[in-house]
Amino acid sequence: MRLFDGLRVGPLQLRNRIVFTAHLTGYAVDGLPTAQHAAYYGARAAGGAGLIITEEHSVHPADRPYEKVIRGHDSAVLPGYRLITDAVHAHGVPVLAQLNHNGGQSCGMYSREPVWAPSAIPDPMFREVPVEMGAREIDEVIDGYARTAAHCVEGGFDGVELQCSHASLLRQFLSPATNRRTDGYGGTLENRARLVLEVIAAVRAVLGPDKALGVRIGADERVEGGIGLDEGVALARLLEATGNLDHVNTSIGVATASLYLIEASMHTPPNYATFIPSAIRRAVRLPVIAVGRFTEPAQAEQALVEGHCDLVGVARGQIADPDFATKARTGEQVRACVGCNQECVGRVGLNRWLGCVENPRAGREATPLPTPGVPRRVLVVGGGPAGLQAAATAVSRGHRVTLCERAPETGGQLLLAAAAPGRAEIGLVARNLRIEGERAGVEFRTGVDVDVAYVRASGPDVVLLATGSRPAPPRWPGAVSVHEVLAGAVHPTGDVLLYDELGFHQATSVAELLAARDCRVEIVTPGMVAGQDLGITLDRENFRRRARAAGIRTSTDRIVTDVLPEADRFRVRILRHHTGTVEERLVDAVVCAVATEPADTLWAELRDGPVPVHRIGDCLAPRRIDAAVADGHRIAVNL
Repeated sequence: MRLFDGLRVGPLQLRNRIVFTAHLTGYAVDGLPTAQHAAYYGARAAGGAGLIITEEHSVHPADRPYEKVIRGHDSAVLPGYRLITDAVHAHGVPVLAQLNHNGGQSCGMYSREPVWAPSAIPDPMFREVPVEMGAREIDEVIDGYARTAAHCVEGGFDGVELQCSHASLLRQFLSPATNRRTDGYGGTLENRARLVLEVIAAVRAVLGPDKALGVRIGADERVEGGIGLDEGVALARLLEATGNLDHVNTSIGVATASLYLIEASMHTPPNYATFIPSAIRRAVRLPVIAVGRFTEPAQAEQALVEGHCDLVGVARGQIADPDFATKARTGEQVRACVGCNQECVGRVGLNRWLGCVENPRAGREATPLPTPGVPRRVLVVGGGPAGLQAAATAVSRGHRVTLCERAPETGGQLLLAAAAPGRAEIGLVARNLRIEGERAGVEFRTGVDVDVAYVRASGPDVVLLATGSRPAPPRWPGAVSVHEVLAGAVHPTGDVLLYDELGFHQATSVAELLAARDCRVEIVTPGMVAGQDLGITLDRENFRRRARAAGIRTSTDRIVTDVLPEADRFRVRILRHHTGTVEERLVDAVVCAVATEPADTLWAELRDGPVPVHRIGDCLAPRRIDAAVADGHRIAVNL
């Protein structure tokens, strides 16, 4: 495989072409790297990555865009730096630090100072009007990059990467959309690149020839007046001509209007951004890194074989499976990232530490697991995500595990979710967990309806109930649930009102499914926008585009108060709660996306018996997939 050809990147010799690219983690404490950083990056190095690039390190005290940014400009980071570099180097893998100043995309909330930018243009994200930088501020920034690079050298890093993409002051100088200057730092590409060139020269002077220096450029911003591909390629040529760089990393979009392109969800196909590194690679001789939803090793291999890039950036894929590279080399099935963005992008966006729906150890690598207890016979009832994770974890820790599932196959509600348009990949969570369980030695029994007699006959030492949840009884006669639609139990036609109290994929997915069947769909929701929680997973923008194309209407800030049968239709009364007015709709069907209730009948029958019983997942409290997987892992490691 080309993936495992070695490659020279400046002074570094890489053992393969798989790069763990920079992304935010939320692991910093008071702006300092932690043992969790070290364990996190060390796990990916142990898993076979060829190169690690850490998250961004702020180069100036006034740039604190979010609470948990690493303050690379402060020498107090050095002990944490050494923890990280020692952990990665222990596995023979080089590690770079990404340096950044967020400029006008920063925030004055923490510093209580105005933010800096090339021009006084407010960023759409925080809407702060920045200070247009003068000579003094520009010199401070250049010095900050050099000082932070010196800290990285002292902290053991093998080099640095300069972020000139996403949310970056350097990108803002480069982009005509944010740089309206008329001095030597504005106008032509050469002028707009002047600060980047000065930073490159200053950082190279600090690094010397024995450390690597790369750049990550936003070569296609996808915003009005921004950098397009042709100018991105010209920029790569201009930067290479300095003779100071060792690699060019790539990206698409910016951290505002086109943020959804940077960490694209499962509705976006793998390899969607390879046209960018492909164009740059034809223009430069430096090694070029491609990014863009490489979820399986075969996709990364294809990008290399077809000549689109020299290295492949796999971030979320290695969050989901730290052993991605090793498994790619040995041919073992990887735990493929499904692009749900719930625990990685979504958690960090909520100022929490990064995790993963599929990998309950992501974000907890530094926390040691309890010592395995005495081996026990474990009966897991239910083959959804909670049960599958509990079974796989328990058997890997020495327990004898049998999992029983009522349905013909495991997966639970993941199988329903995967039936919706564009959501098939969510079913891979069930596949991945099933494979891990089989590999570890779980005994699977499907088509088995477990009752008290079955439990007693099985003679387990402990029972884990993962029996899931069920739709609540309809509030109104004739209304049906999204679960029934996805399962094919009902087939609404004509005018369909879809009432959504959940604000996530349940309603929007079913709306798209029904629209594809020629239904005329209206989503009514108490939320401020339809699919409100899709914003944190970067799914909302594309849903709104698809909804408009499909003719799906949305009505927000509204509560359904009654559904009345009228002939063969339904009259729906809707309270527009911020005005107190009542509206009515006459429709052919009403579909509800509302909270489910625990399917815990067996729990009530077993909880006072002689065998310990634990509820996990929706059986305990209906939540999302990440909570179910975390429940399963948590209970299994504590058996």
